Order: sequence, then C-alpha cells, then structure tokens
Amino acid sequence: MRPARAQVLVAVDEEARQAGVERVLAALREALRDYGLAEEVQVIETGTLGPSGQGVVLAVYPDGVFYGRVQPQDVREIVEVHLLKGRPVARLRLPTAAPVARPGEILGRQTRVVLRNVGVIDPENIEEYLAQGGYEALAKALLEMKPEEVIEEVRRAGLRGRGGAGFPTGVKWAAVRQAPGPEKYVVCNADEGEPGTFKDRLLLEGDPHRILEAMAIAGYAVGAQRGIIYVRGEYTLSLRRLERALAQARAYGLLGENILESGFSFDIEVRPGAGAYVCGEETALLESLEGKRGWPRIRPPYPVTRGLWGKPTVVNNVETLANVPDILLRGAAWFRSLGTPTCPGTKVYTILGHVRFPGLVEVEMGTPLRALIYELGGGLRDGRALKAVLIGGAAGAFLTAEDLDVRLDFDSLAGKAAVLGSGAVLVMDDTACIVDMLGSILRFFRHESCGQCAPCRAGTDLLVRLWEGIRRGQAQEEALDRMVEITEVMRQASLCPLGQSLALPVRSALEKFRPEFLGHARGAPCPSCRREGP
Repeated sequence: MRPARAQVLVAVDEEARQAGVERVLAALREALRDYGLAEEVQVIETGTLGPSGQGVVLAVYPDGVFYGRVQPQDVREIVEVHLLKGRPVARLRLPTAAPVARPGEILGRQTRVVLRNVGVIDPENIEEYLAQGGYEALAKALLEMKPEEVIEEVRRAGLRGRGGAGFPTGVKWAAVRQAPGPEKYVVCNADEGEPGTFKDRLLLEGDPHRILEAMAIAGYAVGAQRGIIYVRGEYTLSLRRLERALAQARAYGLLGENILESGFSFDIEVRPGAGAYVCGEETALLESLEGKRGWPRIRPPYPVTRGLWGKPTVVNNVETLANVPDILLRGAAWFRSLGTPTCPGTKVYTILGHVRFPGLVEVEMGTPLRALIYELGGGLRDGRALKAVLIGGAAGAFLTAEDLDVRLDFDSLAGKAAVLGSGAVLVMDDTACIVDMLGSILRFFRHESCGQCAPCRAGTDLLVRLWEGIRRGQAQEEALDRMVEITEVMRQASLCPLGQSLALPVRSALEKFRPEFLGHARGAPCPSCRREGP
C-alpha cells in the first residue's frame, strides 16, 4: 500500500464521545470510500487535540488545519472541498491561534513534554507509543541503572508533585526505598475530583502507556512489585484505554514477570474510584483502595512508611509520573533547563471560562499568567474586560487584572497567597458575579465534606448559611469577617486539605471583591448576576 498523502487526526476523548464522535468517524470513512480516497487519506483516532468545548475536533495534515464542532452531515463537505479540492472549509475551521497541538511543533509558548504524544499517536496502539521512544526509559532504568541511580536522577531533576502540593518526587521515592519491609506499592492518583480540572483524564486517554512505563520505573526505583491506578469512576474512556494498554504491555513483556529479562517483576491493576472529592487526598484514597470509607488518616505516619495495607507506598499524581520517562532519557540537566531554578519543568493547565480558546495547554513553569490567558487562551471573548481568575481549582485563589504578571510556579504564586493546585485556570470577565461563584465553591465543599472532623463538617455548613444571608441581602458586614474567621479555624484544625484549603478562595474573594459582597449583603442591585435588589 502506498503512503497516505494526507492524514485526518480525530480526537476521541470523553467530550468527543458525548458529542457523537463515533458517528462522525463512520461518516468520514464512508465519505472517503465514496470519493475514492480511502487509500490516500489515513484516519487516525487519537487523544485530545487541545481545544475544549468544541465538540468533535479533527485535524488535517500536512495542512495543519483544525476543525471544530464537526457533525456527521459536515463530513462530506470536508472530504470534497478540503481533501479532494484542497480548500479548507472556513465555516468549521478553528482559528490558527487556538491552543492546539501539532506533531513535532511547539505552538506559541507551549513546550510539550508530558503531552508530546497526546493528539499525535493512537493511544490504543502500543506500536505507536514504541515508535515514539516508548518504554526506552524503562529499558534504560532496568538494564543500565541501579534503583538508587534512578531516584538520584529524579531528585537532581527537581521534579515536584503536580497534584497540588509540589512535594519533591525524588525525596518521596527515596523515603519509600529506605523504608523497611519487602512489600511496597506504587499508587497513581488519577481521581481528579477538582472542579475545572481534566488534565489527568486527557493524559490517560491520550497516552496511557506513558503512565504505565513511569509506574514501572517507580516500582523498580523504590523496590515495589505492584502498582495500582486509582481512576475517577466517571472516566470510562480512561479506564478502557488503561486496561487495553495493560494487556498490550503484558503481551510485549513490559509488565509482569522478569521484565526485559532483568530479573525485575512488576504489574499494575486499575481500580475505579468511589466518586468522592475527598478521595483525591492520598490517605483517603488509600482507605478507599482497602475497601473502607474514604476518610483521611491522621498523619503521621505518612504513606511513605505506612501506606496501602500498612506497607510503604509511593502515591504520585498522573502528571507527576508522566515526567519521569523523559527525565531518565534526557537527563536531569535537560529537565532543569525548563522552568525556574526552584520549579523546573513544565506544567499542564486547563484554561476555562470566558476565554476565546478554552482547552489543554502545557507551558514551562514560571510562564506569566498574562501569557496563559491572552496568548494561549486567545484573550477574553467579545472584547470584555477581565474581572477575576480562579487559579488552582475550587480550592484555589481569586486573582485580578493586577496579578496578571505573576509567574505560574509554586514559589511565585505563594507570594500572591495563591497556589498552583491542579492547574485549573478559570477566567471570568465583567459579567461574572463573584458572590455567586464563591457560593458554588462553598456548596460544593459542604456536599463533599466527608464529615469525619467537626471543623470541616460544621464549618462548611456555617459558611454556606452565612453566604445565603449575604446573597439574599439579609446580612451585615460582620458576616464577611465571620466567614474569614471560620476558614482560619478550618485551616488550622481540619484533618485534611479539603477543610484546610477553603481559606484561600474565601479570603481572596472577600479581600479583592469586598464591595461586591457588601452590595449583596445590603440588597443592592448586582449587574453581574442581574440581581434587582430587595
């Protein structure tokens, strides 16, 4: 068969499935047959191509043209006008400035490390992952390096956890390696319950073998023979692709007994999560894996010494692990050449809200917030003015236009009393009501509180009731100060980050938008939420 003259990459992720991507694919293949192009145009099902909120997205190469919101009835026009006659279909075409990935290309400020295969390879075909250098890092670790050398390379790279806390990965691995006992575990936290966050899902959907390879490397480094991926139960496509990837890796001898004849054995299983936000906290996750209620544990002891079933356990986020293969192949010095001295590497963000191009992007640590919103996000829709940015997810902090030049890394954001968190960036223009936004956050936290500790159980309910009084115009200014006091008690006394972290959104919202809250409390009209007043 002669080489295809063109390729159509179709993003098959959860969003696309809900938008009917299977019907689009069927229509595409039928149209290519009808026009005699079936052997000339290759159709590739891949992971996300970057844009979010665009329904079914596909890209035509070598032209580099991206189409969004594609319906089955649009397919014949794309095939006839573009693939046959060479003219892109303008009405379906996505703007070239959209944050989309192109194979082998850095787009704008994007530097793709963990996402470099996403949207490029077929995630259900191990051969395509191998063709991109997949499992070479595992081979290097098993055949050329001692476990301590692997840990040292990760430590020298300065990789910090991408799940929110930013703890040094090499330090965590070393602690598990040094912990006594022959039975140890590697757990991948893919629960991803933070609102507005879907980076881990798209990584699993678009490049599942990268996570399996990284977990095997971690197992070799710390002395574990078993790994578990705890996946959010709603992520059905992630679960399916992980199971397929596991079967392929075992068939190729890359998981299981005596991997690559190295004497090292390691296998992985996938467990769907219980659907609770609190299970994103590592000790609650471990309790859930053990078949118990997902309640956070009192620490110490920490999982590195007493984790899953009381054994030393590494718990790493999906994105954290996704960095490991490239660190081993390219070296710690290469990784440190990206980002900042104290926060090396890249970070994956989900840009959402009132931007022109919502989607998934990866940039170097230390990239200014302004660049993320106005370059990769395309700026605000309809020429509106920026009002606020909620960074780090629901447990993050509100920033304003005055904060646009802050650099996005753990240390720089700490100076703004903000956190990098899960990498969710929710952009709000001047039509957004911050009072309503904070109310959504408070109600979410009240619903998701596990109820184990009184500060969180009672505190979240008190906060919602105080907010309801403000929203109805039946509160005094003292209610705002009372909310801050409650979150401070929760921060100091709650058992886990769920209760501890509410101080950030509450304090930042009330500090930066106090007049808006006072207006609501006094019953004044609010143009943002169309409140008419009493």
